[in-house]
Order: sequence, then structure tokens, then C-alpha cells
Amino acid sequence: MSPNPSNRPIRSFVIRASRATDSQRKALEQHWDTHLIPYEAGPLDLKKHFAESRPLTVEIGFGMGDSLLKMAQADPQSNFLGIEVHRPGIGKLLHGIAQNNLQNLKIMCHDATEIIANCFDLQSVERLLIFFPDPWPKKRHHKRRIIQAEFVELLATRLAKGGLLHLATDWEAYALHMIEVLENEPSLINCAGAGNYCDMPARPETKFEQRGRRLGHGVWDLVFEKAGS
Repeated sequence: MSPNPSNRPIRSFVIRASRATDSQRKALEQHWDTHLIPYEAGPLDLKKHFAESRPLTVEIGFGMGDSLLKMAQADPQSNFLGIEVHRPGIGKLLHGIAQNNLQNLKIMCHDATEIIANCFDLQSVERLLIFFPDPWPKKRHHKRRIIQAEFVELLATRLAKGGLLHLATDWEAYALHMIEVLENEPSLINCAGAGNYCDMPARPETKFEQRGRRLGHGVWDLVFEKAGS
């Protein structure tokens, strides 16, 4: 008998139907074992997977991986870990990692909530990034949004003191929801000041974002710092 759907946990993702290109499929076949870290419900040994110990940036839901690839290329003194379940996106990023011979970028393919909760020690991540998550605009779907108080509390426990949580969305209603949730987390401080969004975020602009700006769409960035000296 199948389990009662109402008892299933809310996931940080929804699998979207899409086809991988030949290049993406080839990258999945050739580079999966080299650049993918398998999920295990236990502390992640970063020294085993990265060539050098460096500050860690984690991006949750990297999509097609363009921004994450650019960040890893631009900052070789940091390690980067991308979390995604969308196979075409993983394939595209694997191709980019291999093409550029990057040693500071790895991928995990699993639910982000479980990875953050089970694989990372307290205060072990320098930056946590969530760019353009699904806004679930219909009111009845708001509970599916990844940015909820419980999840933000979990993220904050994994951030090092002085570490950054950086979110971005192109849905104003979701931006308002995000800032309310983050400002209610006592361990996080809004880098732009209470009630404000970040005007000059330190991240690459995505093609999707560029297209939206040309069409007059707004983009809201939120950057919060983990309190503590």
C-alpha cells in the first residue's frame, strides 16, 4: 500500500519535466562520479572531496549552474558546493566543471533540507545562496516555498559567525515574505538595514534575470549576516 500523501514531508524542490541535451547527458555519464558527492545522512568530510581546505559557499537550487560556475571560477580561494535535483542543470554544470578543470566546485543531488540538516556541522558554511527559488505565487501553494521560518532557522545554525545568507527573487510578494521571515530570525542581521533590500549584490547576473530586467521586471536581493564576533 502506498503511503498517505498527507504524511509526506514537504520537499525543497519539485521535479520539473525536461529533457537533457546530448551534451548534458554525456556529462552526466562521464563526470558524475568525479564531481558529485553522494548523499549520506552524516557529517560531510569536505577534506575528502576538495583538494584544499577553504571557506565554503553553498548554493541551494542552482538551476542550470551558470552563476555558480562563474563564482567558482572568479574565486579560486573558496570552495563551492551546489545542491540541485534537476538533471539537465546538473549535466550542464558538470560539463562546465570538466571543461574548466575546476577543483573547487562540487555538486550534491538530493533534497537540500536533508543535506543542510544532516551533512553540515554547526557554523561550518561561510555563505549560503538561494537565487530565484520557485515563488509558488498562488496563496494555496505558499506553504511549498522554501523560505520558511523553520528552514531559515536551520540555515542560520550552519552559517559561521559573520557568514552571509544571500537570497534573490524577481517576485515582489515573495521578497516581502522573505524579508519578514529573515528579520524574524534573531541570529541574522540585515546588511542593508532593517526593512531594506541590497542594492549592489555580489553575484553574477543570470540570463533569466537580464531578460526580466529588459522587460521591466524588478529583482530583490536580501543579504543577511550571522550575528556574533
